[in-house]
Amino acid sequence: MIGKRIRYAVYITFIVILFCIPFASENSVDAEQGEGETVYIIPIENEVERGLEAFLNRATEEAMENGADHIIFEIDTPGGRVDSAGKIGSLIQSLVVPSTSYIVNEALSAGSYIALFSDNIYFNPHATMGASGVINQDGTAADAKAQSAWLAQMRSAAESQGRDPIFAAAMADSSIDLPEFGAPEGKFLTLGPSDAVEVGYAEGIVDDRNELLSELELSNASVVEVETSFAEELARFLTNPVVIPILLSVASLGLVVELYSPGFGVPGTMGLVALLLFFYGHIVAGLAGMEAIILLLIGVGLIIAEFFVTSGILGFIGIAAVIGSLFMSGYDLGHMSLSIGIAFLIAVIVGVILFRRIGMDKGVFRHIILRDSTATEQGYVSSVNRIELVGLEGTALTSLRPSGIGLFEDEQIDVVSDGSFIGKGQHLKIIRVEGVRVVVKEIKKN
Repeated sequence: MIGKRIRYAVYITFIVILFCIPFASENSVDAEQGEGETVYIIPIENEVERGLEAFLNRATEEAMENGADHIIFEIDTPGGRVDSAGKIGSLIQSLVVPSTSYIVNEALSAGSYIALFSDNIYFNPHATMGASGVINQDGTAADAKAQSAWLAQMRSAAESQGRDPIFAAAMADSSIDLPEFGAPEGKFLTLGPSDAVEVGYAEGIVDDRNELLSELELSNASVVEVETSFAEELARFLTNPVVIPILLSVASLGLVVELYSPGFGVPGTMGLVALLLFFYGHIVAGLAGMEAIILLLIGVGLIIAEFFVTSGILGFIGIAAVIGSLFMSGYDLGHMSLSIGIAFLIAVIVGVILFRRIGMDKGVFRHIILRDSTATEQGYVSSVNRIELVGLEGTALTSLRPSGIGLFEDEQIDVVSDGSFIGKGQHLKIIRVEGVRVVVKEIKKN
């Protein structure tokens, strides 16, 4: 009992700490005091996804609330999700203060699209920008419809800041022939620092942040560097398209194995933690709201209630509610469907294996499945099998059509003929007894 209480206390503490992290580390900034204007430095690093989008929303909102005069985005990303890039681009475009993208290393694919919305673009001497073809998650090229839409978005992003759209288009369309910039037909355009300055996609080349501030005439400005909090870093990891199916698979695997385990142990804990991490990451990333959490709790409650009510309907509705909460938390219906499908397949396979190896004698099943039996060896008798009647002779008290009543040694017995009609008063002989069924035949007496 004490062990269970300690375990439950650990679970509750884990949940409280997990969901308090965002509030404990929300404002993560480093400021260098200066005079005059205020510049916010915001990093755009690693993969472009919804977690990054949530961070940039928080960072730019903080900058505007604190009166930033200029925002610098330090970019180093290989690209990522097109839909997230579109929202980040719209966010940068909506800023009412000047913005600059400083490409520290690379701004590829979705990263190049984001950079194009800045008022200014500066390159590090070793930086690159471009190679923006749309690639599916399996590594294949996207269909023509998606390619066309993305090409139009790249052109529009360039035109929004007065840049020549042909180069943005060449980054996304390999059929555009620009051999003088290292992008002959069949190859996506990738701009280096010198080429970017030449075509008007960069205002200059700088070695570091200080030189950039000097170029922008902001050397005396107060610099505020915004950093991602631990909660945001964790959320970005947990909402990664590769991590999501892993979390859901661990959750389903743990909960299925727990059904065959006595008490609530390691498998159930792993499944519960994986499910909590899934929703935690999506809440911090701004993908899941309280409605998804409420629906999840309702679903879990109905599933638990099914063990006591055993109606079948409550369990079905509960499972549907849990799946619905997962879809409400996801940012891509197709990817979430695939992730849930993988988790379900794993759960079914493991469930079948455990059923064949362990059966239904352990875990939760031992409490909800009737195991008692009424064997004859234990003294349970459903009816008296009167074998001693075989061979007795008597008289038919009623006609047998084919059942009726016979008199045998002064005892009236319900009997049935062996198939033929036997009239009242005829002589009978019991030929066999099958449980409560006493079979007779007519006999002739001289």
